[in-house]
Amino acid sequence: MFGCLMQRQRARPNTCNFLHFALSQLNTLVIGEHKDSRLAASTLHTITAACALGQGDVSVLVAGSSVEPVSKAVQNITGVDNVLVADHENLSHHIAEPLSDLVVALHTRHNFSHILAPSSTFGRNLLPRAAALLDCQPVSDVTEILDASTYVRPIYAGNALETVQCSADSLQMFSVRTTAFEKATTSESASAAVEPVSSEDLAAAQATSIDTRWEDETVQKSTRPELGAARVVISGGRALKTKENFQLLESLADKVGGAVGASRAAVDAGLCPNDMQVGQTGKVVAPELYIALGISGAIQHLAGMKDSKCIVAINSDPDAPIFQVADYGLVGNLFNILPELEKEFASLKT
Repeated sequence: MFGCLMQRQRARPNTCNFLHFALSQLNTLVIGEHKDSRLAASTLHTITAACALGQGDVSVLVAGSSVEPVSKAVQNITGVDNVLVADHENLSHHIAEPLSDLVVALHTRHNFSHILAPSSTFGRNLLPRAAALLDCQPVSDVTEILDASTYVRPIYAGNALETVQCSADSLQMFSVRTTAFEKATTSESASAAVEPVSSEDLAAAQATSIDTRWEDETVQKSTRPELGAARVVISGGRALKTKENFQLLESLADKVGGAVGASRAAVDAGLCPNDMQVGQTGKVVAPELYIALGISGAIQHLAGMKDSKCIVAINSDPDAPIFQVADYGLVGNLFNILPELEKEFASLKT
């Protein structure tokens, strides 16, 4: 009897929640990532995921200081209906505390059904805090959207896929693994409405009670493309042995306009800085061409690069796990192979 009663209660929707969902009508917010007045490619992938939800308006939040060039760029992205512009000095460095307070204020005003952020350092820093303030359990690293409340995400370092179904009548928040979605396209005919964030909502970002302040930033300038957005990535492992040998990869990457990556073992050995690390605890990449030199293929590294369009592995160990995911494999001494590769790459430019 009790079980039957419980079943009937579950079958009858909560009227308040139903009205909340009906009013929101899948009104989706994408929290835009940008730097140096340029929209990050991760935002374009996240907008594609937002459009895949299937219906309703897609709004993009552009928060920061002097963000007019970014908001204009977002206006011309296909699929974007509204651009919410929060321009204030307090948001200039994308500190999670004021930005998450702003997201809460915007949700209170607009009643979003979904809030999305890229699964980058920016999104991983912001989304959990905003979700906690909104009393919502976020879903991380979504790689596929089955419907407006059902998502697929990798678990166990990408060795298994988990299907997550959220309650359809409450707010849903998730981060998007950008390598799993195509970039949203731009069109001159697209012209999203621009809406400045109200002074009341901006005040919420200024009134944060957490004593967090920006101290400093050290940036390494490079002419190479950013690792997460490069079409070609050449990564090296601990087998390169020294920093000087690792720099050979830089010369190779420059010949094809690529970026340089590394395994965790190479980073731990001090061969390169940790911002080059590719893997579960580093950056997730999916270039058109990924060349792995002296990388054995630990699970955590494969989790960060196995979605690459073409994988070339070079290793002296024929049983290295990297060959299991590689499209092309070459067994040999990488110090003999590297000069030959460099010659071939140089001939491509002539």
